[in-house]
Amino acid sequence: MIEVKGLKKSIRNGTRTVEILRGIDLTIPKGQFAAIMGASGSGKSTLLGLLAGLDSPSEGEVILDGVAISRLEEDKLAELRGSRIGFVFQSYQLIPTLTALENVMLPHELNARGDARKKAETLLAAVGLQDRLHHYPVQLSGGEQQRVALARAFVLEPPIVLADEPTGNLDSANGQHVLELLGERQRESATTLVLVTHDAQIAGRADRRIQLRDGLVVADDLRANTQAEAVATESSR
Repeated sequence: MIEVKGLKKSIRNGTRTVEILRGIDLTIPKGQFAAIMGASGSGKSTLLGLLAGLDSPSEGEVILDGVAISRLEEDKLAELRGSRIGFVFQSYQLIPTLTALENVMLPHELNARGDARKKAETLLAAVGLQDRLHHYPVQLSGGEQQRVALARAFVLEPPIVLADEPTGNLDSANGQHVLELLGERQRESATTLVLVTHDAQIAGRADRRIQLRDGLVVADDLRANTQAEAVATESSR
């Protein structure tokens, strides 16, 4: 589902070149929950941005669901992001002038046909917000806003969901709740989930833990009996 080949990213800082990613090779199969870990400055957020097509690599290639995205024209890239990738951000990124329901419906209305309202209502009920459909973000707690963002990420049933420190702005109780809901959504839809975190406890929920340091993969641990293995087994039948 996700292939990364020889990925490098560097930036110019005056006369100096700063290497952020120094050669990453990864394959993340369908249905896997992979956590990318690392300290600040390790390159994990840069890697996630490249996977999302929000930035271009200096060298190498990113292939999502069979499509090489690194050299796509912006309109094609935007179309791919809209239809194949869901996002969960640390800072929620909800539109303040839209209700919870409207925020979840929006990606569907922009990128698909069919009954966006029914799907959005079902997802909001699944994350426990059936009584908050018509509330605006300012009327919701941080945990509730992140649950709206989670529902929005899955409304198009994307094959890939990318999450950037999704519990970073939440207290421990709300953070645990959001992680549980994210895991439930991922398992039920067999979505490939890539989550960036610096928290080993959060990463411990994943099928796979990928550790970055100084722009390189220094550890890659796969847990037995993962969702990806179940998907592969089912596909082979």
